[in-house]
Amino acid sequence: MASTAIAVHRPQAIKRPDEIIIIGGGLAGLFCALKLAPKAVTVLAAAPIGRGASSAWAQAGIAAAVAPGDTVESHVHDTIVAGDGIVDEAIIRMMTSEAADRIHDLLGYGVPFDRDLEGRLEVSREAAHSQSRVVRVRGDMAGRAIMEALVASVRKTPSIRVLEGYVAEDLIVEDGRVTGVVARDHTGSGTVHRIGGSNVVMATGGVGHLYQVTTNPNEARGGGIGMAARAGARMADMEFVQFHPTAIDVGKDPAPLATEALRGHGATLHNTAGERFMVPLHPDAELAPRDVVARGIFAEVRAGRGAFLDCRTAVPGFAEEFPTVYGYCREAGIDPASDMIPVVPAAHYFMGGIWTDIDGRSSLPGFWACGECSSTGAHGANRLASNSLLEAVVFSARIAERLKAEIGPDAPKDWQDGSVTSSEHLVEKDHPNMTVLRKTMSANLGVLRDADGMRVALRTIMRLARESHSLRFDNVLTTAKLIAVCALNRTESRGGHFRTDCPEAEDDWKRRTLVTLDQADAIIPDLMEMSAL
Repeated sequence: MASTAIAVHRPQAIKRPDEIIIIGGGLAGLFCALKLAPKAVTVLAAAPIGRGASSAWAQAGIAAAVAPGDTVESHVHDTIVAGDGIVDEAIIRMMTSEAADRIHDLLGYGVPFDRDLEGRLEVSREAAHSQSRVVRVRGDMAGRAIMEALVASVRKTPSIRVLEGYVAEDLIVEDGRVTGVVARDHTGSGTVHRIGGSNVVMATGGVGHLYQVTTNPNEARGGGIGMAARAGARMADMEFVQFHPTAIDVGKDPAPLATEALRGHGATLHNTAGERFMVPLHPDAELAPRDVVARGIFAEVRAGRGAFLDCRTAVPGFAEEFPTVYGYCREAGIDPASDMIPVVPAAHYFMGGIWTDIDGRSSLPGFWACGECSSTGAHGANRLASNSLLEAVVFSARIAERLKAEIGPDAPKDWQDGSVTSSEHLVEKDHPNMTVLRKTMSANLGVLRDADGMRVALRTIMRLARESHSLRFDNVLTTAKLIAVCALNRTESRGGHFRTDCPEAEDDWKRRTLVTLDQADAIIPDLMEMSAL
């Protein structure tokens, strides 16, 4: 695929030198837009803002050392341990230090975080945390509540123009600088627009929908990451995909999620023989890091013994404590008070993505990234539970702070008049080649991997790329290709990347992966020819 993002036949961009373009209507994009006020911002969102975003589906909450007895140092330590040796300590120390401020920002936007009778923020504990530090809303409704509050704030902020139903397809690059976006209007006309501005912020989310079983919405296909790679941006840690251990196994796409907080409350995992199979696998059993629990469950499911989450005695007030999960279970005919919940690992979070520095800058001038599409070094090889929403708000706020210092006048008074709103959530259905890609990724680049399977996946991805007639699908395939290349190239197991042919961690690989699309393309012939890695 070409690394340029310019197509000469498209109309000229309308130049607005001080306009900031944000691609994505999830937590990172909307929080960044709000923090940029009163500067002129245009948010491009394929769906109505807040919908089609993984942020809205997050059940547990935001990790922050705000409880008595907890410390930033403890939060840093837990993150480094979970990240399996490659967390950037300077990044995570900054991120955890700013957590309390960002929680207060969210409270200011109207997020109703749970409080105790004395008015203090209530916190829960999740796997691999040494303290209870997850700030939540009604047990498992944090994501939804946060997004509802931010959407309401964005709608009434006059400096934010929202274009709903606009799908970004390309970045405009001029003289090495990103100067705008090519987007297709799916509100009815299908018109292609070139929207120019001073800076572009990518906030398009993750890659879960590249996999056959995922907890992510349909939109999470990695398109924004692939778009950035095609424009020449540096990528990082593309081999590291996190699989949530406990998606509810009822055949739905996306798979509903049984939050990790259930295990934090004492729920246990069993197979059909009634064995707690995690006990011999890790000292923390069900509260082991996510990659360990995912592999444990995957092994039981693959062996035909199944895996089930037992909440019957550990969570007596299930319906009140975890209303979202309770609703999922009841829809599937499961009563958590009397039935165990069938679970299976599902693609959930992407540690890789667009490389950024500590302020959210990418390797391309004028181009920034935040949220799950970025790779900051905060998660290493395996994300610590509930650090994702924290990363999104911390880095989007830092981007806003830097941009406000660089750009000129505030938004004109009529700026919001140019908004395009839509009540229709346009979901792109999987075409046959997308279905092939999802099956291939799950079979060969999933919880367990090996060289032969990953080469099969890479050959399939390259064939699909030759057959593609869609720029949107090109972006998706670019991301899939980078995942496959980086996974083949890392000849060890670490965090979310586990190779059955290289099962041990290697000191030589105790580092992050940095790569451009051109560099990945250059090493493909060698990776495909090697009989053993």
